Amino acid sequence: MKIPAIKKLVETYNLEELGAAENALMEEQPLTIEVEGDDEGEQLTHVYAAIWIISHMNANNVDFKTALREYTKKVRVSIN
Repeated sequence: MKIPAIKKLVETYNLEELGAAENALMEEQPLTIEVEGDDEGEQLTHVYAAIWIISHMNANNVDFKTALREYTKKVRVSIN
């Protein structure tokens, strides 16, 4: 997971575009947007994170940094 890649997705694409990218990755289809990542798994991680962050920003009226902090907390908890 690379924070700059997630930030770029959040700043560049909307939820519809990210959802289409998620579906393309799940179906092993070519992407119509640029998603950084060493492989499809990392790309999917970045897309999932961007979708979660944008949704959290919209639902809670918070900025990117706050939403990112909440997302990384969730990741840390799931790893432990």
